[in-house]
Amino acid sequence: MKRAVLQEAWPESWKYSYAFDLLEIYGEGEHQGYTRAYRHRREATLRLITEVLPRGARILDLAAGQGNFSLSLAEMGYKVTWNDLRADLAGYVQLKHERGDVSYSPGNVFDLAFGTPFDAALLTEAIEHVAHPDRLLRAAARLIRPDGYLIVTTPNGRYFRNKLPKFSDCSAPEAYENVQFKPDADGHIFLLHPEEICELAAKVGLRTDKLMLFNNPLTHGHLRTEPLLRVLPATFVAAVERASRRLPRPLRETCLVQMAVRFRNPPDS
Repeated sequence: MKRAVLQEAWPESWKYSYAFDLLEIYGEGEHQGYTRAYRHRREATLRLITEVLPRGARILDLAAGQGNFSLSLAEMGYKVTWNDLRADLAGYVQLKHERGDVSYSPGNVFDLAFGTPFDAALLTEAIEHVAHPDRLLRAAARLIRPDGYLIVTTPNGRYFRNKLPKFSDCSAPEAYENVQFKPDADGHIFLLHPEEICELAAKVGLRTDKLMLFNNPLTHGHLRTEPLLRVLPATFVAAVERASRRLPRPLRETCLVQMAVRFRNPPDS
């Protein structure tokens, strides 16, 4: 992946994405917890793909933003289609494209149509931004082949610091339609709990294949631990992260910030 060089003439959306690239990809910023957490999320997402699909498989990266997952997968040998509601970001992703097979299909996930279904689709940090996460799962599921996969990453709604509601407790999600699709944490509407996202997926015919919980408060820089990340050895922080992932499931669900889930589209769907 090539590193883009900031240009004053860029659209504001490119500059906005570039600022996140500096933090997420290059670790150039004050929020080291965010950088570490992003890297763990990226590693988990790529692992959930490589465990089940060979190089050459067709991957649809939905709501892909600045395209870092798209480009990484392409460099690994996958055939990737980048998608985002913000069509202008395709040009920014193309600036960073160095090698691999990437095509571009901007548009609203709910309106997408392709002649051939994909082997897998990604929904990374998107489902918490929509008023109807159940409908988003259904829309994504129809784009993957029978026996294909949907990989979803999202903040863990059961994390003890979460103050946002469960989707399943909301009787009128339509009320949130005018505020959906906003980027970043300010745009979060619902934060799904682990059992909740699996139940929603089951209702649209998807089976939970693997669920991962990761990123403890120290790793993420929560609870005022961000300054510690600048002085603690990286090996120590990594050891704490590994230990936190081995906690009993109830503790992991309350103490870990992030989750990644791999769903399978059954062969008979």
